[in-house]
Amino acid sequence: MTAAAFDINNSFFCNVLVDIFGTENTSRGYLTCIFFTHVEILQLLSSDIPLTNIIMAEVEEEEEDSEEEPKLKYERLSNGVTEILQNDAASCMTVHDKFLALGTHFGKVFLLDIQGNVTQKFEISSVKINQISLDESGEHVGICSEDGKVQVFGLYTREGFHENFDCPVKVVALHPQFTRSNYKQFVTGGNKLLLYERNWLNRWKTSVLHEGEGTITNIQWRANLIAWANNVGVKIYDISTKQRITNVLRDNVSLRPDMYPCSLCWKDNTTLIVGWGTSIKICVVKERNPTEMRDLPSRYVEIMSAFETEFFISGLAPLADQLVTLFFVKENSDQMDEEFRARPRLDIIQPLPESCEEISSDALTVRYFQDNECRDYRLEHAEGESLFYIISPKDIVVAKERDQDDHIDWLLEKKKYEEALMAAEISFKNIKRHDVQKIGMAYINHLVEKGDYDSAARKCQKVLGKNMELWENEVYRFKTIGQLKAISQYLPRGDLRLRPAIYEMILHEFLKTDYEGFATLIREWPGELYNNMAIVQAVNDHLKRDPTNSTLLTTLAELYTYDQRYDRALEIYLRLRHKDVYQLIHKHNLFSSIEDKIVLLMDFDKEKAVDMLLDNEDKISTDRVVEELADRPELLHVYLHKLFKRDHHKGQKYHERQIGLYAEYDRPNLLPFLRDSTHCPLEKALEICQQRNFVEETVFLLSRMGNCRRALQMIMEELEDVDKAIEFAKEQDDAELWEDLISYSIDKPPFITGLLNNIGTHVDPILLIHRIKEGMEIPNLRDSLVKILQDYNLQILLREGCKKILVADSLSLLQKMHRTQMRGVRVDEENICESCHATILPSDMAKPFSVVVFHCRHMFHKECLPSSGTIPGVQFCNICSAKRRGPGSGILEMKK
Repeated sequence: MTAAAFDINNSFFCNVLVDIFGTENTSRGYLTCIFFTHVEILQLLSSDIPLTNIIMAEVEEEEEDSEEEPKLKYERLSNGVTEILQNDAASCMTVHDKFLALGTHFGKVFLLDIQGNVTQKFEISSVKINQISLDESGEHVGICSEDGKVQVFGLYTREGFHENFDCPVKVVALHPQFTRSNYKQFVTGGNKLLLYERNWLNRWKTSVLHEGEGTITNIQWRANLIAWANNVGVKIYDISTKQRITNVLRDNVSLRPDMYPCSLCWKDNTTLIVGWGTSIKICVVKERNPTEMRDLPSRYVEIMSAFETEFFISGLAPLADQLVTLFFVKENSDQMDEEFRARPRLDIIQPLPESCEEISSDALTVRYFQDNECRDYRLEHAEGESLFYIISPKDIVVAKERDQDDHIDWLLEKKKYEEALMAAEISFKNIKRHDVQKIGMAYINHLVEKGDYDSAARKCQKVLGKNMELWENEVYRFKTIGQLKAISQYLPRGDLRLRPAIYEMILHEFLKTDYEGFATLIREWPGELYNNMAIVQAVNDHLKRDPTNSTLLTTLAELYTYDQRYDRALEIYLRLRHKDVYQLIHKHNLFSSIEDKIVLLMDFDKEKAVDMLLDNEDKISTDRVVEELADRPELLHVYLHKLFKRDHHKGQKYHERQIGLYAEYDRPNLLPFLRDSTHCPLEKALEICQQRNFVEETVFLLSRMGNCRRALQMIMEELEDVDKAIEFAKEQDDAELWEDLISYSIDKPPFITGLLNNIGTHVDPILLIHRIKEGMEIPNLRDSLVKILQDYNLQILLREGCKKILVADSLSLLQKMHRTQMRGVRVDEENICESCHATILPSDMAKPFSVVVFHCRHMFHKECLPSSGTIPGVQFCNICSAKRRGPGSGILEMKK
């Protein structure tokens, strides 16, 4: 529940607040006391109830009811208004964008600025001013009073209208365009509704628009439409067509119209809002269809919304598509059955077709509200901006839409700092009383007080931005509360930096309590943030107490790396077998430093080490690596093997040594090496293989050295593998080897089976079959013979198939050649004789001529051709015959 601000001028009340709340809490008491008038506070002070309890109860009730943010904010219109209302009472007020016009019960009219300062004063009457009307320009004013006086005059001109009537005039309304000469019109309302118009003779003409339905209590003029209310209902008159277009009856006829007057308000040029008693109607003026007019007005009114409210309506004003309503409230007393007047309420409601939805509701503590009736309140609004004036006899309160500053105030009050900061960041151009950074600092302080240090540190990055002084202050505050670790990961580390001492202080803190966190910071922070030597010394001091701590050693290596002491970093990495050692060597070109550490690198990771050495042969030669690995043959083999894989010709002088290394450490790769190497001494290799009884390798070497029979013998005798023997014989394709193989296998039935199954395509199987002894039992002989026959049949089928394909292709090509040679050949003046090089056709086509054209497209005069060859009647192209392209027989002889 929100109340209007209360101006406490009396030092007595201020002292009371200080006594109750103390100096620090006086503002809270000040806000609370806005719910009480001077008289109420005096009554409470004289009662037995402690004032603190009453005020605190009001505060608690307000806090409980204010979880939802209010829509409006309030302040009293003070300055000159305060002095006026001390001696007089407000009876009416009209609002213009530029100024205010206030009428009083003592017949005075005051022109005020927006702050309430008096700019002009008019003594109109000695009795109550009933209504003040202004045109849209604010240059003319109309005033009527209870004694029947009506005055219309210009604030900046001398023109005017003055008239005294014998009955009270309740309302007056100027034409909105009264300044313009052709719109000099106004209406007054008492017992009649009178229209005054100035004619071309500069005289005022009076017309009665309506009478006979009681006193007219309200008039609102918008564009060409005049709306007024009397005892019966609300009428609308179209001044342009001079027609009355509607009559909206009032709902509750039991209410006295003088005590509960009608409230009228134009939302726009065609929408009228009517509030009477507890009823609200929204009426829209529409154009009538010309086909329906007949004798009816050209316009009609449609009620778009009608609903009842809980309290009596004292005023209405539009707010976008919502309504601002001022309610007169009566409540039942707990002690007595009679009703008493409560504080008026200002509500924002959303109209619906048959009901409304309450958006917000504020009870207002206006002065002497307990003495006021429904007719004593008025609600005026400024159309240019969302300002609403609540007028009562002794008080004027201004309601404004809350701006972004007010929204942030409410969020901060509710400790919703995250939302307040976000709102300030989004609307930083529009806020006037707040600063984004100050809100952020308040948020950080709040998080620290809650103990949420990580969130507070994270917000520092966003809030403190580039303000290094604030950053340092926050760091020292986090140090004071023992939370340096929380803020460490959010410190600036880019172009904007703090003093090195700040970063060193945090590193020392981590070094004392958290080695892992210290190592993380060293990796993440650029080395130029702090004094590297000081941190190195601190790490060394800790290593004296814990010399094998791998985390500290790794971090020390990183510090050495940044300090460009790569040798020391490399030593640590090698000692720790750290994976980054190879990256360090590559990045900083430390190959000269590792020439004597190759064995260590190989022991750590042979694959990575060898790849690095081979990739940088220009920096560490192969000879140097072989020399270093001489005492570690297993590592030397790995290096030379990869070298050979990359290029068979590199390291050729070490191929002899590699034979022994392969034989010792990697026999599976020995045979591929012997096959691929062209620099390997075969005798040495044969010797090593024979010593180690490597049969396959020995067979290969013997065959390579030309001793195929010995090789085949080893396969048959030592390996006893007929398939390998047959494969070997196929590779060599030597008839003598096949003969040796058959001779060796003839007394071994399993070998004979293998030969029968495999030699059909290389050796005539009959030779083998004839040499098989009578009575020898050969396993799977029948299957082997069947396979031989199948292989033979397959060969016959393949030959026949090939023959068919060859014949078909030959026939196809012959037919193609025939079709080609049957085509005609164009002969014209551009062709020449290949013998005499004259034009093939004579210039005079009438003379007889003879031309011979060959299939090769060469052309001759017949007389230029030599005599026929050995075949009678057949001639050949001399050119093609000389180039051995074929006979080129003639295909055409042209004669004429």
